[in-house]
Amino acid sequence: MARTARRPAPPADRGLQSDRPSSPAPVVAIVGATGAVGVELIQCLAARRFPLSELRLYASARSAGKTLRFRDQPIAVRELTEEAFAGVDLALFSAGSGISKRFAPIAVGRGAVVIDNSSAFRMDPAVPLVVPEINPQAVRSHRGIIANPNCSTIISITPLWPIHRVNRIRRLIVATYQAASGAGAAAMEELRESTRAQLEGRPYEHKVLPHPYAFNLFSHNSRIDPESGYNEEETKVIRETRKIFGDDSIRISATCVRVPVLRAHSVAIHFECERPISPAEVRDILATAPGVRLVDDPERNYFPMPKDASGADPILVGRIRRDASDPSGRSIALFVAGDQLLKGAALNAVQIAELLRAS
Repeated sequence: MARTARRPAPPADRGLQSDRPSSPAPVVAIVGATGAVGVELIQCLAARRFPLSELRLYASARSAGKTLRFRDQPIAVRELTEEAFAGVDLALFSAGSGISKRFAPIAVGRGAVVIDNSSAFRMDPAVPLVVPEINPQAVRSHRGIIANPNCSTIISITPLWPIHRVNRIRRLIVATYQAASGAGAAAMEELRESTRAQLEGRPYEHKVLPHPYAFNLFSHNSRIDPESGYNEEETKVIRETRKIFGDDSIRISATCVRVPVLRAHSVAIHFECERPISPAEVRDILATAPGVRLVDDPERNYFPMPKDASGADPILVGRIRRDASDPSGRSIALFVAGDQLLKGAALNAVQIAELLRAS
């Protein structure tokens, strides 16, 4: 199977742009530039030829002075301060909810529009939560801040939206298989080092994640609500899906698990529609859906895998079949894989920025 090229088509080919005249190229700032998502944001801006007049990179004091490259030019990383946003038009945040809560209002007060990758503002009713393939119109309602959804939410529901538009989804059950990339660069390095130690028969003390990572999997490392029994990651998928779809009536359950994969999340999905639906109908809908690519080859037993999703823009969809537990014919089971750092984070944020340019 041919891999999707890392360098995507120009934004105009994505169906998310308008023909309106472009406004002057903005000054863009990335907050959290040295993190795993921050590095991907820089690469996405370059790969998609996002028009900007200046790129500013910000991080913590310990990262200040490092140099990162953008369009073959070195850019020095600066320490994030309250004065950093003077003259900034667009600020892409990927530095955690604490930093976002403190600095995003400051950036907005200085005249910037913030696209925030943390959980800080996602469920704020005044802040749009946007997946461009699903609710691009929501960007028009922003008051300075636009939230990027959780990576598991994006990867799970982007393939479901075109189905939901044709035959409303009433119930959704997801089980995620989440890569180290979702916990950041340090977790990715811990997986590498712990795997190396395991293979060499050496002891290894895990420090980033709560359990040994090599050749192991465990419930997602977020706090569990003692009343519901759901962890924070699972709750995010449930609440964010309803907000993005604009449908609070969808019945949703989620189980989120961390697996020893470096990059790209996978999700097993079962959904029930309002009316009967066949696997062939689902394939027909997804064959032309934006942001997804069918990988559904039963003869070769070839379906979505993290190794193929890593570095690729589309979310891979396959294993499309009837849910045998529902004799009504309204339920489908499928499997997806998507790059957590790209469509699950940086790419989605840059697509939102493109929508802002077009609006």
